[in-house]
Amino acid sequence: MRYLYYLVVFGTFLGGCKNVQTNVNNNVLVERAHNFTKVDIEVLRKDSSSIRAVDVSYNGVMYAGSNGHYGYFPIESHLKTKKGDVLPSIFNEDRTGVVNYEGKLLAFRSIASTKEYFFILSIESPALLYRITKKSGEIELIYKEDHEKAFYDAMTFWNDDEGIAMGDPTENCLSVIITRDGGKSWFKVPCSDLPEIVEGEAAFAASDTNIKTIGNHTWIASGGIKSRVFYSSDRGKTWEVYDTPIVQGAPTKGAYSLDFYDRESGIIYGGDYTEPDANTNNIAVTSDGGKTWETIASGTNHGYKSCVQYVPNSDGKELVALGFTGISYSKDAGESWQELSKESFLSFRFLNDSVAYAGGRNTFARLTFR
Repeated sequence: MRYLYYLVVFGTFLGGCKNVQTNVNNNVLVERAHNFTKVDIEVLRKDSSSIRAVDVSYNGVMYAGSNGHYGYFPIESHLKTKKGDVLPSIFNEDRTGVVNYEGKLLAFRSIASTKEYFFILSIESPALLYRITKKSGEIELIYKEDHEKAFYDAMTFWNDDEGIAMGDPTENCLSVIITRDGGKSWFKVPCSDLPEIVEGEAAFAASDTNIKTIGNHTWIASGGIKSRVFYSSDRGKTWEVYDTPIVQGAPTKGAYSLDFYDRESGIIYGGDYTEPDANTNNIAVTSDGGKTWETIASGTNHGYKSCVQYVPNSDGKELVALGFTGISYSKDAGESWQELSKESFLSFRFLNDSVAYAGGRNTFARLTFR
């Protein structure tokens, strides 16, 4: 959603209804309780760019941000614990660059990857989607959308061939673009194939977490005047939409971030970034795949957050949420929250069940939860 841009300077294998948790090397992890009490923060990069797009997959960490900046960091796959968890390597930055389009440094809020490539998508018009080869660093513009209302918010892939990105509406539906050929070409889904939006309904380009995929299943969170969850069971071919009770009704209110632990258990988190201390009805959870939602921790959580993620290997019980208001942790599926740090970040992704990488204003860091 363009409000955040203008107003803020700022492998899954399905078993039944549960997904088996794996790390970036597809090692199966055993569920266990972690009970984090603190987080160590190691700043890895400090510059003038704001980073809201982070991806950790296929033995690499990727980021994209403002001022055209992007970067790729390989992870040494041989660095593992006896249990098979991948350890963070010495952080050697590789394949970094700056994208300048017709004299303008682009702002990127969306990133995703396949085994051979990673993809970065800019906000504003024209919306520009680039494919970057991990091995060579070659960058190629593969999609361009000139519509004056174009503003993309999040992107992910179902598999190495099929991916999806979503953004604010240019007509009477959310903008959804899909690739079926590994990212070589993308097409925009017509509004006739998508649920109609309510006037003033859009999404937030806050952390690249408006979309979640598990197997063939896809969830998208909207926000603003209306905050709902859009769902597809067949990799974006057909869609349904479900209401949520999360705070909404104004352009800056709603679900800013969404995550699912398995096909049934999910969470949406947000609030209103212009009133960051407000903590009423800003978190909701589902246990039926997104069809119904109920608010939790209303009035007792730490206010607005821009990104929420389930802790891997935690049986869906543990969550981390962060934003410019700090880092919070829940060990009871979101019913209660503990503040781990007041440090400001915008988005993050887990490498394993205790290490994550996070982007923020002028900062990229490794978070180690203990």
